[in-house]
Amino acid sequence: MLKIGLTGGIASGKSVVAARLKERGAVLVDADALAREVVEPGTEGLERIISEFGPGMLDDDGRLNRPRLGEAVFGNPDRLSALNAIVHPLVRARAAAITAGAGRNSVVVQDIPLLVETGQGAAFHLVVVVDAPDDVRVQRMLDIRGMTVEAARSRMASQASRSDRLAAADVVLDNSSTLQHLLDQVDRLWDVRLVPFAHNLAAGTRAPRRGGPVLEPHRDEWAVQAARIAARLVAAAPELILAVDHVGSTAVPGLAAKDVIDLQVSVQDLEAAEKLAPFLAAAGFPAVRGAESDTPKPGDPDPSAWQKRFHANADPCRAVNVHVRAAGSAGWRYALMFRDWLRNDPSALRDYQAHKADLAGRFADSATTRAYAEAKEPWFTDTAWPRMSAWAEATGWVPPSYPS
Repeated sequence: MLKIGLTGGIASGKSVVAARLKERGAVLVDADALAREVVEPGTEGLERIISEFGPGMLDDDGRLNRPRLGEAVFGNPDRLSALNAIVHPLVRARAAAITAGAGRNSVVVQDIPLLVETGQGAAFHLVVVVDAPDDVRVQRMLDIRGMTVEAARSRMASQASRSDRLAAADVVLDNSSTLQHLLDQVDRLWDVRLVPFAHNLAAGTRAPRRGGPVLEPHRDEWAVQAARIAARLVAAAPELILAVDHVGSTAVPGLAAKDVIDLQVSVQDLEAAEKLAPFLAAAGFPAVRGAESDTPKPGDPDPSAWQKRFHANADPCRAVNVHVRAAGSAGWRYALMFRDWLRNDPSALRDYQAHKADLAGRFADSATTRAYAEAKEPWFTDTAWPRMSAWAEATGWVPPSYPS
């Protein structure tokens, strides 16, 4: 199943998005509703709150007095942490039970107001953030909730900053305009991305990629996206993954590239790579057969040193290549050295940029990028290998990632 984390600051419109996704067919897990459920009378949650905060937290009917509890924790980080330590694990356990009961082809959306604050992003295939400028959200709290400006800004200050939420987002839904504008974005997200993603995930297939090579100017956001995806990969199987590095052209500042994130996953050996495969598939990166080796270079011509396992993203809107290589192998070392050589040698970057641009022009009308990739390969061996090897020796370069 496809797991989506939905969040947004107070008065951002997150509840509207959650309701629309449910209308379209998502299984909705509402963290706020679950937070109320796990502290109902007779529950473990309520008993623990009374033990921690005292019987004064109950109303006359024996239910949780929420305003009183809110007063006890508001502005008191220690008390708030104690409350969260009780409620959050119970909510997560209940959410996990609901998710486990959903169908294999389901899209499960977890509405979590504090997703960013609690660091849960890596647990989802995608994080969707509903966003609006701070001044717009303040005005909504004044108009709809009758709050004062001071109270509205105080509530906002108790949550993650807008910039932190945006940094955690795979998808940003803009709610600074009309309700219909927001709903149209949700519908496009459902139709274009979530449904195809869920289908590919259930089928264990990568998302199709069509068209010839298109080089785009370097984007700083590629590094941010790579870090976010790397965290998901590590979370999928931390006991098998030694490190995840952003490699390839999108990892080199200033270099134009296809909009494809390349990540190298370091494992102990190829046996570990095979064990890792189902975990990566469940995380949204199914194995791709027929691409299980790199071209040997003169410094280490043994083909066995260039074996790998290759995975690609099932997400139709974010192309990702995952190269799983044994730490210390020739192919593993080449990927890291090539990236660092381009980052540190301006002439190398210029030459590679020119070579890529020439080939992209020649293969622009191709149905796929296969011919483009194959045409680049001789350059990696004949030009890049001797130059980068000399650079590494002259600079004393060593790989930045090591097996633990």
